[in-house]
Amino acid sequence: MPTAKTADRILAAAHALFDAHGAEAVTMRRVAGELGLSAMAIYRHFPNREALLERLSNDSFEEAARTWASHARQRDPRRRLLAMLASYLDYAVAHPHLFDHAFGLPRDDARRFPEDFHARRSPTLNLIADAIVEGIAQGALRQLDEWDLAMDLWAHAHGLIVLYRAGRFSYDETQFRVFYLASLGRLIDAFAT
Repeated sequence: MPTAKTADRILAAAHALFDAHGAEAVTMRRVAGELGLSAMAIYRHFPNREALLERLSNDSFEEAARTWASHARQRDPRRRLLAMLASYLDYAVAHPHLFDHAFGLPRDDARRFPEDFHARRSPTLNLIADAIVEGIAQGALRQLDEWDLAMDLWAHAHGLIVLYRAGRFSYDETQFRVFYLASLGRLIDAFAT
């Protein structure tokens, strides 16, 4: 079997385990067992568990970025930002374990604000900052630092999602989504011209 196909199968099995049970379920032995491979076969493609988990996180960021980028055609900055941040909620609900690993746990490879973001190392927050820059150029948003505002929006969205997932809202998912988007809309409106 070609190497690329085996690596893809490994990633798919690891992703399924991660999605269902969290990072602790992703062991080289368990992934190998899911595929009918030896644990040593996994090491030919990923040097260790940490490398496999890092790849899953990076793939998750890239998947989110592709989804967020699909909203780039939306010219209204408010709608564009809300669509991207709605996608963030979608991801958190659909993939809670990957969401926690990517955005809620300490990781050595995590991007740091502000230097990594100013250097455009975030495939997701780059898109938020770009939408803000376009909104400023259109005169729809005030002249503010795009990275500070992007972080404000992300922190607000993230905080709401974490609170919701921790049971701090009595809303069902539909009610929470309405509140979430309205709350983010109020924040965006505070920066409007």
